[in-house]
Amino acid sequence: MTHANIPDVHLLYAVTEATWPPATATRAGPWTLREGAGGGKRVSAATAVGDWREDDLIAAETAMRLMGQDALFMLRDGEEALDAALAARGYDVIDPVNLWLCPVDALTDVPVPRVTAFAIWEPLAIMRDIWAEGGIGEARIAVMDRVTGPKTGILGRVADKPAGTAFCAIHDRVAMVHAVEIAKPYRRKGLGQSMMRQAAFWAKANGADWFSVLCTQANDAANGLYASLGMQVVGQYHYRILPGTSDAA
Repeated sequence: MTHANIPDVHLLYAVTEATWPPATATRAGPWTLREGAGGGKRVSAATAVGDWREDDLIAAETAMRLMGQDALFMLRDGEEALDAALAARGYDVIDPVNLWLCPVDALTDVPVPRVTAFAIWEPLAIMRDIWAEGGIGEARIAVMDRVTGPKTGILGRVADKPAGTAFCAIHDRVAMVHAVEIAKPYRRKGLGQSMMRQAAFWAKANGADWFSVLCTQANDAANGLYASLGMQVVGQYHYRILPGTSDAA
């Protein structure tokens, strides 16, 4: 990427928070503690916001369990010391994530075929059904509802049939896509590209300069899609959780 003023990874972490927000976020000593209300790891994990000591780790673990959640931490770039401390306490790495980015203009150079993808908010019942089939239930729909900035759903169609959906929101002129789900019978038919381009057209119309998406590193198909669109990995994060605890988030 040669564009000036490329968003750095720390801005993308802030975009992640704003476009997929927790039910509550509370500053407690050197941590931000999040209440996810069943919305997934991203809205339930604790993150460091200051200098911490070993006792602070124990306090964070206790606080998260009192909230009815797993003791779960998100580790971001530059947090190697915390990562090592959690590893020493027996925490395992779970769900490493890539942060993909490109200029929004890179995805608006090709028109989306007619009646292939639409920007729609609020989600239609069929969009909720497609999400539900992919394990994205009402708790995650509630995360989308909490977003206060510009946002939309994306409905994708194949052969005049609803086939996929996604969510897109904007913070600080960066659009971020979440909850991409394509129904199994319609995968590998080019719908993912059309949906991402439709999201980019919507994002540009709503003031975004940059376009981003999160993807677990284990999802080869989705990572391949984003690479094929010319997006680049500009950062990562991962979680740490104690083995043997339930993944309630």
